Amino acid sequence: MSEGPWYREWFGEEYLELYPHRDEEEGEAAVALLLARVPELVGRSVLDLACGAGRHLLPLQAGGTTPVGLDLSLPLLVRARRHGGAVPLVRGDMRRLPFRDECFFAVTSFFTSFGYFADPADDGRVLAEVRRVLRDEGHLLLDFLNADRVRNTLSPRDEEEIDGRTVIQERRLIEDDSVVEKRIQIRKAGVSRVFRERVRLYVPDELEALVERAGLSVLERFGDYSGGLLVPDSPRVILLARAR
Repeated sequence: MSEGPWYREWFGEEYLELYPHRDEEEGEAAVALLLARVPELVGRSVLDLACGAGRHLLPLQAGGTTPVGLDLSLPLLVRARRHGGAVPLVRGDMRRLPFRDECFFAVTSFFTSFGYFADPADDGRVLAEVRRVLRDEGHLLLDFLNADRVRNTLSPRDEEEIDGRTVIQERRLIEDDSVVEKRIQIRKAGVSRVFRERVRLYVPDELEALVERAGLSVLERFGDYSGGLLVPDSPRVILLARAR
């Protein structure tokens, strides 16, 4: 494994082979929450930030919006192109969005596509870029993990067989419990490869402060894709914010 950032290494062919079909119903539910709360997005442009293999793009399109997908991973974008029809796809870094100012009515960040960078200042840069490309009164939906739940329920190790591969996942908290790191070892036919994931663990108040600092006002917090209240053991932390 090279010494590049973990997300450049991991979100490639091995990731796609291990997780070929992420939960489509979950993706549809996440989009449905956004459109129920912001119905005026019908007919308007929405940027899906870190769109991955595109499982949210088709529901966004089916819901009447005009989506654009952005991701850094070429293999994931190739998969999104196969399944995403004519939805425009762009390869780029979320810290430097290749779009003009105020060109989207909404930006979405689904399924913990935030908190990836070694320097926490980069997370602020992501949100500053989101605000730059949003129209005034445009919306951000930020769908993140529940940091306290992750800390309280962390499973140190598991091992399973997936399509002829042995997959060993080891998890730990680092940097004074502010980051969760996962080591993924994949063994097949005598060959072993190792990848890593790491996500900064922002609790809801920290996440909201970052969003507010970037020039957006948080309107609502949810704890799941059905729009349930955010409580300590909620599976997700979902913020809906509006650009000031």
